[in-house]
Amino acid sequence: MPRVTRSPRNSVKDRPAWIKLLLRRQKRLLRPAAWVAGTFLLTMLLIGLLRSAAPAGSLVTLQERIGGLTAFAGLRVQHIEFEGRQNTPEPLLRAALGVTRGEPILGFSLDAARKRIETLSWIKQATVERQLPDTIVVNVEERRPFAVWQNNSKFVLIDRAGNVVAHQDVANFRNLPLVVGPGAPEAAAPLIDALTARPALQKFVIAAVRVGGRRWNLLMSSGANVMLPEGHEVVALDRLMQLQQGHDLLDRPLVAIDLRLPDRLVLRPKPGDAAAPPQPQKKPT
Repeated sequence: MPRVTRSPRNSVKDRPAWIKLLLRRQKRLLRPAAWVAGTFLLTMLLIGLLRSAAPAGSLVTLQERIGGLTAFAGLRVQHIEFEGRQNTPEPLLRAALGVTRGEPILGFSLDAARKRIETLSWIKQATVERQLPDTIVVNVEERRPFAVWQNNSKFVLIDRAGNVVAHQDVANFRNLPLVVGPGAPEAAAPLIDALTARPALQKFVIAAVRVGGRRWNLLMSSGANVMLPEGHEVVALDRLMQLQQGHDLLDRPLVAIDLRLPDRLVLRPKPGDAAAPPQPQKKPT
């Protein structure tokens, strides 16, 4: 009679067939991931060792060579994702990134790519990340258009700090305030904030013109030119609101409203207009 031997308890042979199948599938799935992880760790080790010995000028070439080697392990760019983009044209972002689908994902400098992207006028700051084995994620913070600047008959978008954001598609932002003249972008924020806080007055303003790099004139929808004093724009705007509420000053046919003197109001009517403007008023003492 043949001798019967039993496998040790809890051996592989005692396991149900479905567990055996699951283990075999897990091994097949884990092999590629383990290969990629091992290749990445070995690559990082090589980069660290070679960088310590390589001259500074050869690091770019070294990184390109290592990127080419790791590309054989499947570490190639297959996906490029942009986050935070609203106004920046995507082709400009891709060109600044300098990486295309199919290239080695370890064959370029993240820092260099970030610096190139941050040279774009729309971009305030950016981050570039690798998500191995095949994805690059670019996150950008764009400058926010704050006003339109007219200078020498050209129109550009500026941000709150006065930086030029874009030269194209300015017409899409026609609802933004218009500032005119040299020095206007850097000085515009306080005046625009003051006008925004006074919507009943802001609705009459067509443009704010910087004069001599020192003060502002407001071009109004009636055609009047309101001259504001240097450094005391808020006080003058409040005074102008009172005159509008009490005398409809901005509805009158005036060429100029001079508010530069704190104790005097100077008005200049349009030539040949019979409508009498209100008399100059002294500031109450």
